[in-house]
Amino acid sequence: MLEPAAAYLAPLLQQLEAQANPVEAAAMARYMRDQFPFYGIKTPQRRLLVRQFLDAHGRPPPDLLEPVILNLWQRPQRECQYIAVGLLEKGSKRLPTPAIPLVEQLIITKSWWDTVDALAGGIAGEQFHRFPESREAVLPHWRTSDNMWLRRSAILFQLGYKAETDAALLLEIVQENRHSSEFFIQKAIGWALREYSKTNPNLVVDFVQRSQLAPLSQREALKWLGKKGASTDDPDVHR
Repeated sequence: MLEPAAAYLAPLLQQLEAQANPVEAAAMARYMRDQFPFYGIKTPQRRLLVRQFLDAHGRPPPDLLEPVILNLWQRPQRECQYIAVGLLEKGSKRLPTPAIPLVEQLIITKSWWDTVDALAGGIAGEQFHRFPESREAVLPHWRTSDNMWLRRSAILFQLGYKAETDAALLLEIVQENRHSSEFFIQKAIGWALREYSKTNPNLVVDFVQRSQLAPLSQREALKWLGKKGASTDDPDVHR
């Protein structure tokens, strides 16, 4: 007899196997630098299959959510991790206790930008907002971790906070990482600052001008303002 998570997922996994496309799978794997195998199911088709499955079987109840996520995560095909992230995005909002231990486990397992960014900028951000005590307990570890993906997550978790962003914390974490030569850290710094520039352009421009950011981080940080036609040397930016 299948354990509950496997039994729940069995119909969905059968559909994924049936829809597998080896040609698309090879192309998808190449795009992800051959980090993972794929079924070869494109995003619209995958989302349709998941929606049909959920309509027929319902979302996993809170007590089954983590086993279902972990069951999907241990499977080789990358689409399974994408489905797991989607289920966790919806399900974590209904959990009465923090899901951060699970989120951290997923960030450091089968790590690549495609899953880490959704976990960090979406789910971790939502969890830290709902459970600030969890943020206080976990974030210091993420900020100083030897695991690059946890440090990237510490930079990105406030992406959706807008006016609620703790700007001092964001800039502290950026300062801690600004000398990193790691592409994914430099890119995360630029992304986080670019998003916050949509809320507080003055602060971001001043910070970039005062800080010795890597060229990639600086370009990314000011990209949105540049597209809006605001020069970083234009006094109008500082109004």
